[in-house]
Amino acid sequence: MRERHASQGARRAREFESFVAGAAGRLLHAATLLTGEAPDDNPRARRLLTLALAHTYAVWDRLRGEDPYDRAREYLATRFARAAWHHRGGLLSRTRAHPDSALAHLGPQERLIIVLRLFEGVGEEQAAALLGIPRERVHALCDRATATVLHPPRRPAAAAVEAGVAPS
Repeated sequence: MRERHASQGARRAREFESFVAGAAGRLLHAATLLTGEAPDDNPRARRLLTLALAHTYAVWDRLRGEDPYDRAREYLATRFARAAWHHRGGLLSRTRAHPDSALAHLGPQERLIIVLRLFEGVGEEQAAALLGIPRERVHALCDRATATVLHPPRRPAAAAVEAGVAPS
C-alpha cells in the first residue's frame, strides 16, 4: 500500500513538473502583463505565478480531464481581480504599469480583460463567467481598453513639445 502511494506521488510530481516546464513561461508573461511590471523586474507577477502554480498543484489529482493551464490561468486572473477590485488600498494602488508598456494607460480591470481576451484568447462568455460579471461589461471593458491601447492619451509634456511650446 505504501509503495503504491509513493509511486502515485512520484507520478504526480513528474506530471506537475512537466506541466510547469511547459506552462510557467506563458503564465509568467500573463502575470507580468496583469501587474504591469517590467519583464525583468516583476516580483508581484512572480508571486501571482507562484500562488497559481501552488493552487494548481493542490488540486492536481482532482482535475480529471480538465486542462491544468486553464485552472492555473483562472486562479491567476481571479487572484489578481480579487486583489485589484476588493482591496482598493492594496494591489490596485500598486498596479501602475511600466511606462514603456502598451498597457500603461489601463486600469487593473481593463488590463485583466485585455490580457484574458487578447493575449490568452479567452472568449467573452468565459471571461464573464470567470470574473462573475456580465458579458456586456466584459465587451465594454475590452472595447474601451483596446481603444486606449491603440490611441493612448498624450502626455502633457509630449503634447507641448509637438505644439512647439517649451514645457515649464
